[in-house]
Amino acid sequence: MMKNFFKYAVLTSCLLLNLNVNAQSISLLQQGNPTSIRGLSVVDDNVAWVSGSKGTIAKTSDGGKTWNWQTVKGFEKADFRDIEAFSDKEAIIMSSGTPALILKTTDGGTSWNVKYSNIDTAYFFDAMDFADKKHGYILGDPINNKFVLMETQDGGETWAAYNNPPDALPGEAAFAASGTCLRIVKGAIGISSGGTNTRFIYFNITLGSWQYDPLPIVHHKSSQGAFSFAMAENSCLFVGGDYADDKKTDSVAAVALPRLDATLNYYPVKTGPLGFQSCIEYIAGNTFLSTGTPGSNITTDGGKTWAKIDDTSFNVCRKAKHGKLVLFAGNGGKIGIFKP
Repeated sequence: MMKNFFKYAVLTSCLLLNLNVNAQSISLLQQGNPTSIRGLSVVDDNVAWVSGSKGTIAKTSDGGKTWNWQTVKGFEKADFRDIEAFSDKEAIIMSSGTPALILKTTDGGTSWNVKYSNIDTAYFFDAMDFADKKHGYILGDPINNKFVLMETQDGGETWAAYNNPPDALPGEAAFAASGTCLRIVKGAIGISSGGTNTRFIYFNITLGSWQYDPLPIVHHKSSQGAFSFAMAENSCLFVGGDYADDKKTDSVAAVALPRLDATLNYYPVKTGPLGFQSCIEYIAGNTFLSTGTPGSNITTDGGKTWAKIDDTSFNVCRKAKHGKLVLFAGNGGKIGIFKP
């Protein structure tokens, strides 16, 4: 069932990194800004944007050495949980909470234009991802047992409800933790969920329908589940756990591998990340990075074993769409850079 999703997860490029786990480190670039950063979009080795609480946005054009911070005028109380950037001029931000907002800039953040606003308190946006510069999606918590899924086909200028959203089980939701519970890989939509149920939900292109697979990650509570996932060519890794018990180390990660019939086998990771992880990012080969409030971890064998590389609390880590730059971001305006 998973054949098409993995088919479109083929790498566009492969970073050949000589990874020595003992040499990995994260260096702080920024801290002390009173904002919780959960949105991070790394365009290339120079340009990256972050978004966070209190209407805060920041941008770098020199690989993270310096940052231009701003509070979006008129949206000082907005919690911008995710951001998608296409250049140093163009970016889209999404807010969680009420009102549900989508804003866009085409002049590097000098001005932001509202592209969507909804004051219905039932709407709570969790994550955003784009298949390309024109076609993107925003995932929201379920309403009437259906996940909210918004779609744009014109680069974020207009947004409309997706006509075939996936079903949600009672007590199931997604997490607005790092913008990575939703991934779009060449048009294929994937979602990781949590709460009373935790599943991998993806659209099967061949069947033209949604597929729902339970995940072997701790769940049953609103604070538990799969918070993030990342795709490699022939595998998919999930991380999460319990943010209310972030030192809990069992059932916080899982690996999905395709069988010969193209369905998936899901394996819990026994020697996994050391505690709750809110984000995972694919780097190259068999290497993935993950991060969360107890610190950051690395695997160089596709998720079988993990090693902790840093104790600093971060919410999100992302690699450049076009390049090698890997950044981390978290509470207190913290921004860090990965040193391979």
